[in-house]
Amino acid sequence: MTRIIRFGFLKDQMWVSVISLGVILFFIFLGDAVLSYWTPNFLEDTLGSSFLMGIIMSFSSLVGLGSDLILPQIIRGITVNKLLVLSILASFLFSVFLINATYFPLVLIILAAMAIWGIYYELLGFGQQQFVADSIPLKFRSATWGILGIFRSIAYFLGPILGGALLARGLRVPIYASIAFVFISVIVLMSAKKKHAREIQIDTHEVSIFREFAHWKVLFVHVWPVVIVSLCIGLIDAVFWTVGAVWTEELADKSFLGSFILPSYMLPSIFVGFLVAKWQVFSGKKKLAEKLLLLSGVFLILLIFTDKVFIFLVLIFFSSVLLSIVYPLTDGVYSDIVARMGRERRHLIGLSQSTASLAYIAGPIVGGFLAGKIGEKETFVAIGLTITLVSFLLLKFTPRKLKLPQEEIHTWE
Repeated sequence: MTRIIRFGFLKDQMWVSVISLGVILFFIFLGDAVLSYWTPNFLEDTLGSSFLMGIIMSFSSLVGLGSDLILPQIIRGITVNKLLVLSILASFLFSVFLINATYFPLVLIILAAMAIWGIYYELLGFGQQQFVADSIPLKFRSATWGILGIFRSIAYFLGPILGGALLARGLRVPIYASIAFVFISVIVLMSAKKKHAREIQIDTHEVSIFREFAHWKVLFVHVWPVVIVSLCIGLIDAVFWTVGAVWTEELADKSFLGSFILPSYMLPSIFVGFLVAKWQVFSGKKKLAEKLLLLSGVFLILLIFTDKVFIFLVLIFFSSVLLSIVYPLTDGVYSDIVARMGRERRHLIGLSQSTASLAYIAGPIVGGFLAGKIGEKETFVAIGLTITLVSFLLLKFTPRKLKLPQEEIHTWE
């Protein structure tokens, strides 16, 4: 208890807001985690192909990428609270469409569900980035991402376990449970409404996808290392929640331990978030993230040398421990840069969100294709090799400081 008081959770209004947001996100993410486990298995059973499953899953991220181009140009005076409400509504619609897909497994219905899922992620991502950049001082941003990551990680650790248990009770039971969790998040959000009511001051102007893409191009030239790190960790996550979900279901039929493949991936970030928050890393976040990303890839490569499920769990666990540190460090770098951009921050938030979308477009397709050709375990080995090579190159070429073209950015207003 003494440590918690010293850290400020009980006395500092800032940390009260962070915790309240974390609780809201926990229930939103728990509902999403259940569906994230259920959806790829449902699609593979319905379509009969890992590759087709990957293509359908990637469609949600394709829509999300389109949202990243448009959202920064159309939101004005919207609060973090309203962004959360919109994301909750999108989550509810996603569940409704999935229920219909179980009765009428038509491609159009499934694609509509995936499109709504993609929009949901972007709304939620914009809300979180805006909250941290606008409400959290520089030295606490990595800590804040670590704390929010704890709530997210607990939800996604419990999600596959609950999803598997609920699926055994009926095909649609996981969807109904997801709706219930999202409804709880609404109740918590309403009780904490004033804590997230600060407006995002963004002027609305003519929407131009080409102009937004041009802004991203300018920003990418200056922040490319953190964008590539985000792409790598997003790729790993996308493959785990598509190929990994199917692999978990297959191994669970052979061994009780097999049902813990996805939970072992999510477990580390529950406690690692506390460590990152306690460390309060102020500088050197980029290089540290790249080094840890490289080591994470090495642990995935080691999967090739064993067929024992227990060893799978150990290697995935240690790989995830490293990734769990990379996540808040990378988000902290983004928040630092976003805070330096003033009113034009929306463009960098859009770029960071689009990076995740690209990863979730490529990840399910590449992962599904490789799983169909070489197997699930070998797919993770291939991803590990790729991540290790990219991380090595990043360590060699990343500049010490990421500088923004402030004069050019001011002309965007």
